[in-house]
Amino acid sequence: MSDATNRNVFMLISLFRQYKYITNHVSKRLNNHHSQDKSLNINLLPIVRYEEVSGITYQQAWDYQTEIHNALKANKVLWRDLDEDEKQTMRQEHSILFCEHSHVYTLGKSGSEDHLLISEELRASESIEYFKINRGGDITYHGPGQLTVYPIFDLDEFYNDLHKYVRNLEEVVIRMLATYGIVGYREPDFTGVWIAPSEQQALKRKICAIGVHMSRWVSLHGLALNVNTDLDMFDNIVPCGIKEADMEVTSVARELGKKVDLQDAKYRLKTTFAEVFQYAYK
Repeated sequence: MSDATNRNVFMLISLFRQYKYITNHVSKRLNNHHSQDKSLNINLLPIVRYEEVSGITYQQAWDYQTEIHNALKANKVLWRDLDEDEKQTMRQEHSILFCEHSHVYTLGKSGSEDHLLISEELRASESIEYFKINRGGDITYHGPGQLTVYPIFDLDEFYNDLHKYVRNLEEVVIRMLATYGIVGYREPDFTGVWIAPSEQQALKRKICAIGVHMSRWVSLHGLALNVNTDLDMFDNIVPCGIKEADMEVTSVARELGKKVDLQDAKYRLKTTFAEVFQYAYK
């Protein structure tokens, strides 16, 4: 089938799954609150604003995330002062940012600077940025051909469960990879999404890194999925601090043996996010 046909089939499947969720959710609420009309709000799903961010530095992208993150937290404070009727009508506007960064290495709070293997002089000569940031995890790379996704969600409108949130980020990528015929899985003790060894490839391969920050149940940072990423850039670091000899980094392009249309990959990932987290785009 053509790429356009594949996208249409994928969209229909996703819409059907969301339809099933909504109808089941409505049925439960009707059964539980049939006598309370005000509880039957037609806006059943969280509303998420989608934005593609490009042409800015990593620092600018981080500052922009933080601005949205702080606004969501401020809204939570305002919400506490509303009366019950007002609370029924006020909804958070969550955001999800899709970025394709210039070359940059980022080190999480629990990471070691020893895992950065390139000198400051060489980084400068090759225009590679480096930041210590406030997410969890160790060191990773962001750059062209990679989809870095920042869900900025108030989890009070989803669920207050950090473990479930991270597992669902993995689930988004696992389902998205499946649309390419790639089987992703969770590797015990290592957050992210992996590709299992095969007859052709003896190593476990990490295709997606995840690192998040949570404040007042509002999320920051997110995931980095290697699509057409230059994997040689990972040679300058110990990716995610993983030193095991039977593990390496991979990409969608490497697994398929060809480059992938990045806009199509964005569409698949965007659609799968809404399916897994059960929200609607604004």
